[in-house]
Amino acid sequence: MPAPVTVGRSPLWVGGVLLGAGLLVVAWLVPVNVKSLNPALLREAGRGTPSTSAFARELLDLDKPGPAALVLAAARQAGDPGADAVAGQLRNFATRHPEMMPWGGWDVALEPLLAGRNAATEPDSQPVLKFLVVAQSRQNLRTYLTASRLPGVQTLLQTADLVSTSRFIPARRPGGQPLDAVILLTAYLWQSEHLSAALLREVRILADNAVGTGQMGPLEDFYLDILTLGKRLDWVQLSELLRTAGSIGTVTQFAHLTRVAPEHLPVIYSAALMTRSADGVAHYLIAFGKPGAENLRLALAQGQGAIEQLVKRQTPVTVGAGPEFELGAGFALGHPELALSGKYAAFLLGVFLLLRSVDLRLFFSVESALRGAFPRMGSGVLAAILTFIFFVFSEPFLLKAAAASEYQMRLVIPVLAAAPATLSKTSTPAATMEISTVLSISLFALLQIGMYLTCLFKITEVERQALPALTKLRLMENEENLFDGGLYLGIAGTATALVLQVLGVIDANLLAAYSSNLFGIVCVALVKIRHVRPYKRKLILESLQGTLA
Repeated sequence: MPAPVTVGRSPLWVGGVLLGAGLLVVAWLVPVNVKSLNPALLREAGRGTPSTSAFARELLDLDKPGPAALVLAAARQAGDPGADAVAGQLRNFATRHPEMMPWGGWDVALEPLLAGRNAATEPDSQPVLKFLVVAQSRQNLRTYLTASRLPGVQTLLQTADLVSTSRFIPARRPGGQPLDAVILLTAYLWQSEHLSAALLREVRILADNAVGTGQMGPLEDFYLDILTLGKRLDWVQLSELLRTAGSIGTVTQFAHLTRVAPEHLPVIYSAALMTRSADGVAHYLIAFGKPGAENLRLALAQGQGAIEQLVKRQTPVTVGAGPEFELGAGFALGHPELALSGKYAAFLLGVFLLLRSVDLRLFFSVESALRGAFPRMGSGVLAAILTFIFFVFSEPFLLKAAAASEYQMRLVIPVLAAAPATLSKTSTPAATMEISTVLSISLFALLQIGMYLTCLFKITEVERQALPALTKLRLMENEENLFDGGLYLGIAGTATALVLQVLGVIDANLLAAYSSNLFGIVCVALVKIRHVRPYKRKLILESLQGTLA
């Protein structure tokens, strides 16, 4: 009779192993994470959307060679294969329309600036403030703006009379040309409707307060930011950027980034125009520093949809943390919460099926089934623990403290014409978990699983012996040291890991060291609470019944 049961049950545990292993593979390959974005999702989001070079060509078709040149530079940094073709088109455009190149395009409002200076003598894009260095240009622009009927423009012009400045020399005094030029440029941007509506409202409030109180106040900081951007961007580049800026804080962040990270200017400028959200791009780069700039470059390489997705989610990109399952990227991109739930549910079910299959194969027998005394593994508890460990492994940004960004805003006292601020030398640690840490934790987990199985085999050995219940109870007490072996093994693993870290053999990581202790505690708790204690209770009751009989 035992044979049919064994034969009929054999396909069951084999099927459980295959199904469990399949679910684990699917869970590992699904490209979705809690606090990061998988590169497979960036590729899926960018599929079918305009590339960075295509966006540069679109700007060139709109007669905006200045922004097109910056976007083209970003395309080259991203390795866009279409960048060379667009570069040829930009050169042809410059040859046909040399008068547009210094300004980065054309605008009917540029006519007042052209008076008194032949812009066509400049072959390349020029910072817009360079044209306001000439006193005649400023005077012509002031005359043009004085006739404006916009109250905001008149209020900005009145701020030139304020003398309570802390970062500029007052505009009406000798040496006040920088502040005079910036005030005129800001009023000119207002007059020509190149400021976003939200930015317009904030500037209006600051200007009204400055004129009403006679104190320049926060408006001076905004003027300083416009000075920074105006010294680096041409007219059309600056105006296109300010169209996407939703607040003065965004302008401040962009000005700060152009000072501390000028090498990333093409990338962050292109991302701002392609997403139409300078706010999101500035916030992302301020939050994540150099790795954030690399993530933006990576997204630009995939297309407009990818950069929009990255800026929208405001999460880092998981690079080199594991395989990427392209077939599941579309579903994960459209339904991230459902895909995330399915990923960890599949892992939990897969581990549970594997453990139950091992339980069925190693610890189940006909005799124990009839008597109901044979120990069984805690498959559900073990599956939950291993799923938690997998969750930690597959989320590289979960346990790591956020590194200090190199581009965080700092309180400084700016000086006009000072050298650009140097970049912080603080190194940013890698976001993904080191392979040595993963191997260490995996080794500790396997050792504890082996100890757990050893304890189960020992309980099985005692149960199978044809001895009185009292004798079995004494044998179980004799194995107490074995049942505590998980703790000893865990402490030994932690001590070994710490020693190796001190000696420099492996990377310093407390998670790898103390995980051994954690696994040991879990192992001993499972053995003693789920197996040893119930089995001893059963033996005590049997011995009492034998005594009474």
